[in-house]
Amino acid sequence: MTERTNSAREIAADVAAGRASAVETAKAALARIEVAKALNAVVTIDPERTLADAAAVDARLRAGETMPLAGVPVVVKDNIWVGGWRVTQGSRLFADFIAPGDAIAIERLRKAGAVVVGIGATSEFACKGVTTSQLFGPTRHPLDPALTPGGSSGGPATAVAAGLVPLAIGTDAGGSSRRPPAHVGVAGFKPSYGAIPYGLGFAEPFFGLSVIAPIAADVADFALAFEAMAGLDGRDPDSAVVAQQAKDIGGQRIAFSPRLGLDVAIDDVVASGLASAVDRLSAAGLRITQRDPIWPAGATEDAIMPLQHAGLAALHGDAFRKDPTVFDPDVAKQVERGLSWSGADVAAALLASTAIANAFAAFFTEIDLLLTPTVPCVAWPLTQLGPDMIGGKPASPRAHAAFTPFVNHARLPAISIPCGTDRCGLPFGLQVIAARGQDRLLLAAAQEIEAVLRT
Repeated sequence: MTERTNSAREIAADVAAGRASAVETAKAALARIEVAKALNAVVTIDPERTLADAAAVDARLRAGETMPLAGVPVVVKDNIWVGGWRVTQGSRLFADFIAPGDAIAIERLRKAGAVVVGIGATSEFACKGVTTSQLFGPTRHPLDPALTPGGSSGGPATAVAAGLVPLAIGTDAGGSSRRPPAHVGVAGFKPSYGAIPYGLGFAEPFFGLSVIAPIAADVADFALAFEAMAGLDGRDPDSAVVAQQAKDIGGQRIAFSPRLGLDVAIDDVVASGLASAVDRLSAAGLRITQRDPIWPAGATEDAIMPLQHAGLAALHGDAFRKDPTVFDPDVAKQVERGLSWSGADVAAALLASTAIANAFAAFFTEIDLLLTPTVPCVAWPLTQLGPDMIGGKPASPRAHAAFTPFVNHARLPAISIPCGTDRCGLPFGLQVIAARGQDRLLLAAAQEIEAVLRT
């Protein structure tokens, strides 16, 4: 890992006060990205455009404008539109696509003074739990280049963990903004569905699940970004208002669920690290009870995966039929599977998704915050879809994703905070979840939890 850059808060304060310029800050970020090319975290840069945008921020400051993210360099995931930039979804089908405009979230970040310095790697169509594509190859873990940072927001997470930028913007449809940060030792935030407007951009295969998701070295930095991006917008019919007032964490009903109430494996080092973190939080004065959500019969990720497969097939089935070799082989299998699902299969997956959301909604009528693992294991070799073993048992390719997808189907906000490492120094994370719309409560709570875990 490179030396960590200043926080987004520090950079914005320095640039706003004239102690640094946005142009100088952008040049430094571009230099760090160049030095760290071997990580393959940032797959596209446009220095001329970046420096022009930074110069515009400096000019706005001289004109007296106030910007909460003045001069903050940002990496944006390669499936979010950044106007005038190549944005490919990690797919050879979109290798030459130039975004015709900014996504609403990026438009708002720019208005707040942020400067896009690069596009962060993703797996093809953000549909794999590792970050690799036929277009760009694998993204490497900043602590060990033989390992994966996970996916699909592995590029943005690695860019933050390696100190290339203080802030990155990913997406999350099943855990992509929480698992990679947990694996590389930074913080990731999946807001409530609709809290940050999602368009303008590519059609999504995920049917009302994917969100714009900031990643940073600490919670306070992405809280700042959230405030810049959140809020209703008429261009996105799913955009939603979140609660304005953050409540004091001291009075909140907090539960800890060691396995999220699921029959899934977890490595001993992660389980013991999570238990130790919860003990430290209890010693700091938080009242935490152990309690699991109660899931409907048959609630597994397999039950809801037809939605992803069918979505991919609907969007890219024609291209697959024409030439399946254009696709990442793992994604091609998903498209092929999606073409085989019946309407009844897809409807059953939608019903399973709704049942999961209802179960979580019932749970949060009695609980304000839920603590769970973010991941059941640490990072694994980048040549594999997942680790061979978890908890001493053979692991399926998606076993590493056990604790995050249900949150998306319930459209809840969740944050991953670093909470420990294994004997090799590889990180894992604590996931903190709140009821839908309680994003600001979650952000405030996560900052207090983070402060305890860092002492």
